[in-house]
Parts: sequence; structure tokens; C-alpha cells
Amino acid sequence: MRLFGTNGIREVVGEKFTASFVSQVSAAIASVVPPPGPIAVGWDGRTSSPEFSRIVSSTLALAGHRVIELGLLPTPAIQFNVGPVGARLAVIVTASHNPPEFNGLKCIASDGLEVPRAVEEQIEAAVEKGAARTVPFASVGEISTDAFAGERYLSGILGQVDGAAIAGRRFKVALDCGNGASVVTSPALLRRLGCRVVSLNGHVDGTFPGRASEPTEASVADLRKLVPAVGADLGIAHDGDADRAVFVDATGAFVPGESMLALLARDAAQRNPGGIVVVPVSASQAVEDAVAAVGGSVVYTKVGSPSITHEMQARHAVFGGEDNGGLVFPRFQLARDGGMSAAAVLDLLARRGVPLRDLVASVPRYALVREAVACPAELRAPVLDRLSKSLAEGAARVVALDGLKVYRDGGWVLLRPSGTEAIFRISAESKDAASARALADRGVAAVRAALDELRRAA
Repeated sequence: MRLFGTNGIREVVGEKFTASFVSQVSAAIASVVPPPGPIAVGWDGRTSSPEFSRIVSSTLALAGHRVIELGLLPTPAIQFNVGPVGARLAVIVTASHNPPEFNGLKCIASDGLEVPRAVEEQIEAAVEKGAARTVPFASVGEISTDAFAGERYLSGILGQVDGAAIAGRRFKVALDCGNGASVVTSPALLRRLGCRVVSLNGHVDGTFPGRASEPTEASVADLRKLVPAVGADLGIAHDGDADRAVFVDATGAFVPGESMLALLARDAAQRNPGGIVVVPVSASQAVEDAVAAVGGSVVYTKVGSPSITHEMQARHAVFGGEDNGGLVFPRFQLARDGGMSAAAVLDLLARRGVPLRDLVASVPRYALVREAVACPAELRAPVLDRLSKSLAEGAARVVALDGLKVYRDGGWVLLRPSGTEAIFRISAESKDAASARALADRGVAAVRAALDELRRAA
């Protein structure tokens, strides 16, 4: 049984993600983690999250665990509070950037990192067995509330940056919370950094009426218009659970995620000579170019924040992240963190004294193309096996860390089965757009050919 994807469990509410399902998973978690805990529980702003969180808390308490409810907060705020409240584990009810009909569960270890795959497998096995811990009445756990988690998180971020320097610049920031969990922290964070804040989608609404929960160039179109209209220095947008932040410069131009990743990676390597930066195998070559130019080095991992953060921990990395706006600042915590990202970019702008547009222009830029091909889950492995044979011939280099990454013709193409959807993801990159497009087309054709072969053989 496989329940956990690349980053937690995510399913459609009322289909697989039901009260019964959440109760079963919570009982399995309770059977894997010895009581009395405590176990922290938090949730995002989705319409169903408060109700599902009550099921999680009650199931854990009935199994003998003491539960500390942290409330509606960004995912990184909940991760940050695991240590301070002394939790052995945290369970977060969130589906991150997924559409509103989804919800999910994410498990966080006592060190604030996502639990390793081995623990997820234990939980999955317990669900499959129908494991449930029963305790006598006297051993039922208490459910308490911690009202200070948000303040702890904000204070922690403020301690990581030069607040006086940021406040001295009197930045005007257009902030798009996307009706998500960042509503309860990011506006306050920016105000405490001395910024003048213009808010967009600044109330919590789990139906995400303002825009799609995932902040992309297309979905933040209103923010891109707002920034120049109000004369803001930059725009910041979060996803539903605020573990991501994407940026818009003063002209209203969307900053590509790979450029922001390269920019902040370079800054971290400059400030920590010889430092290691950790990124997924899907990351742009721009990151490695930018980091190497200042004497740092890059380590690649499988796609997904758990792989990145655990590798960062093992390598004592100075920075890490993904090009979707999920950035990790290990001096603060080993977690993708939209709030910390916002503060770090403001700190960088205050230190450098130049507009975001100029900083972005100073990092290498490649043409990047992304595509997807529908692929049933049961065909992922055989398709990948065929691709490893058909695409490797004549390649300059082949990396099989996560899917298949093939270097050729001055660029690379990555073919990887998704961990959350029934698709193959194809990414291709080169210095010019035409070459990147050709590499991507070749990858798409190879996946479709492999699927055709398998279907004919069936």
C-alpha cells in the first residue's frame, strides 16, 4: 500500500480522503508513535481542514497521546514549533498548493523535518493491517491549545535578518496571500520589518476564490498588475500552506523560480565560502553555474522537499530548494518556508541596495521547457526501463538519480514519473529556446513510444 507521495498524502475530499480514511491513518500514526507523545496538530485554511484536524486530534488522544493543537498556520510555522512545544511528531492537515477539492496529511518528525520514507512505510503498513491502539479511560490523552505558535515563528524569522536595514529602506510590498494560511503570518511579518504592505487575497478562504492555490506566472496575473500600479518595490505570492514564495519585480515581471533559486543559492555560497547547496535533479544548470562562480558546490537529490532537507542535514548545506518557490534556509530551519523566503529576499535587497530586477539579471539564465504525458501508475517502471535503453545511446551523460536525466546537444532532458499524479514529467533545458524545445519534444516522443510498445505487447 502506497499512501504517501512526494510530499505527504493528498487526495480528493469525499472520494478517498474521507472521515473514515483520516481516522484510519491517524490510528496508524498513533500505533507507530509510542504514547504519551505529545503530538502537535496544525492545519491550513482549506474548508475541510478544521474538521479533519479534529478527527486527527481525537483519534490520537483516544489512543493515549497528548495532543497540542497549534491551529491554522503555514506549514513551515508548524514545523518550526515542533521543537519548542516538545512534540515527538506533528501531523499537518494540508494539501499545500493543490486545488480546493483536495486535502491531505503530512507528518513531521521531532527535528522539524518531514519524516523519512521508512516511517511513512511503517504508517502505510499499519493502515493496511488496520492497526489501532486502545487504552483505558484513565489513559486517554488530553488535547490542549498553544496560542503562541505564530508569534514564535515570526520572532524566529525576524532574528534571521537585519530588520533595521530592511526597515530603513521602507520597501513597499504587494503581498498576495492567495486566501491561504499565510494570511495569519506574512502581513504581520512584513509590517514588523517596516514595509508598507498592499494586500491581495488577504483573507482565509479554503475555496481559493482569488486565484489558484499554486502561485505560477499565470495565476499571479493580478499581482503582476498591482505591483507597478501601486508603485511597489516588489510583489510576493504564497501557495495555500505558505511553504512557497514567488516574486514579481517592480515592473510587474514574474521572476522565474529557477532564477530566484540561483540568486539565493549564490548569495548563500558567497556568505559561506565553500558552502554546499542542495537542489533536486530537476533544477536548472543556472544554479550550479551561479554557485560555482563564487566557490561553492551543488549536490543533487531526488525531487521533493523531504529528499532535499534530509540531504541538507547530512551535508550541513548552506542553502537548498526547488524552482517552484520552495526555498530552504537551514540557519532558520530545514523546511521549505515562504515566510522566511520573503524576509530573506528583503534582506538581500537591503544589503545590495539595488532593485530585484537587477539582481535577477546578474544570474545565468537558461531556456527551460516542461511537459507532461499521461501514464498509468502501473506502467511507470516499465516505461522508465524502456527509456533507459532508447535515450541513453549517444548521450554525453546519463543520471538515473530520479527518473532519467540525459545530457546531450548542449543541454539535458529529464523524464521522471510523478510521485503524485498519473503522469510522466518531462523537463528540458538548454541555452537557447529552440534547443530546449527540441530536447523536450524528443523526451515526449520517447515516453509515448514506450507506452505504445507496452500497450501493443499487453
